[in-house]
Amino acid sequence: MKKATHQQTKQHNRDLVLHTIFANESISRAEVARVTNLTRTTVSDVVNGLLEEGLVQEVGRGESIGGKTPILLSVVADARYLIGLNLAQDKFIGAILNLRGEIKEMLEVPVSGDDGKTALDLVYQIIDQLMKKKITPIVGIGVGTPGLVNTREGVVVNAVNLEWQNLPLGQLLEKKYKVPVSVLNDSQATAIGEYVYGGDHSSDDNLIVVNVKHGIGAGIFVNGRLFQGDGGGAGEIGHVVVQEGGELCRCGKYGCLETISSARAVLGSLKLKTLEQAQSAFENGDVKAQATVLKAARYLGVSLANLIGTLNIQKIVLTGDMTRFGSAWMDEVNTSMRNAALARLSESTQLEFGTLDYRACILGASAFLLLDDYSLLFSQEN
Repeated sequence: MKKATHQQTKQHNRDLVLHTIFANESISRAEVARVTNLTRTTVSDVVNGLLEEGLVQEVGRGESIGGKTPILLSVVADARYLIGLNLAQDKFIGAILNLRGEIKEMLEVPVSGDDGKTALDLVYQIIDQLMKKKITPIVGIGVGTPGLVNTREGVVVNAVNLEWQNLPLGQLLEKKYKVPVSVLNDSQATAIGEYVYGGDHSSDDNLIVVNVKHGIGAGIFVNGRLFQGDGGGAGEIGHVVVQEGGELCRCGKYGCLETISSARAVLGSLKLKTLEQAQSAFENGDVKAQATVLKAARYLGVSLANLIGTLNIQKIVLTGDMTRFGSAWMDEVNTSMRNAALARLSESTQLEFGTLDYRACILGASAFLLLDDYSLLFSQEN
């Protein structure tokens, strides 16, 4: 095993300290040293560099536990900015966010048709307009897109509704905008958004976030890290067959979960154009609407039971368009899940609604840039 160079050690320590400060509203140097197991001298040296970079500021004094009152540190939220994109089914949404995930500017562009070149041009259009806002410095771009994504390479392997196949989106955006770019599946981006910004999760929690929209996908966190599987497609539960001889799925198979439990499937079955119409019919007691929505919930519950049996992760968060059907839908999902799963495992599983909406994907796509590497925040290597 090769020994780390001085520069690698220095960068590791810097990232560790910055991550610890990020994870807290405010924290003292001594507490950073305790959490990171770094020496106080090392922490002090790193913090001095962060102060010089303008990434961290001193924000007052904490309570004394004997001796001097400690000086508290906090991230300067507006020191750097990121662009996040949510390439949703009917509209593309882009936003500029600061380091605390606060949205400074937002732009929506409707999507019509399924031409791949047009979709790519819309991505450029959104980023171009956001760049013109003169909110600087923009240090990275994160993209959450439907479909199968090779995150390591920034390649959209297959996004049916966008007509993208093996599109090197990350490379194209990095070449055009000269900043680091991350590209990941929108359900995985949504999971990151919920994990980082949507709830009280510790840095080593396990969590599954299931995004139920026109498509269905899951983002999986194991020990506080996004688990993508060997090929990057972990969580693609929407294209697992759950009904033999069922409806034809857009992936080419029959009876996938998406053909029953997605918003697209519900609208198709009810012959309605909008989810608002479906929700109104459901809430007004329309028999077909209620049967269709609750059937969708039951099949989703069975799929969640399979996740419980495979992963035994005890917290599952549901997000996306189908959550608009509220507690009745959730109760049916929950009942079905517990009926299908091993009781000893399901009884300790917590199922809840997400706290964020479409913003989760935007926040998660941009936050992914910072999860493992903070180097893009620095104007120069120290």
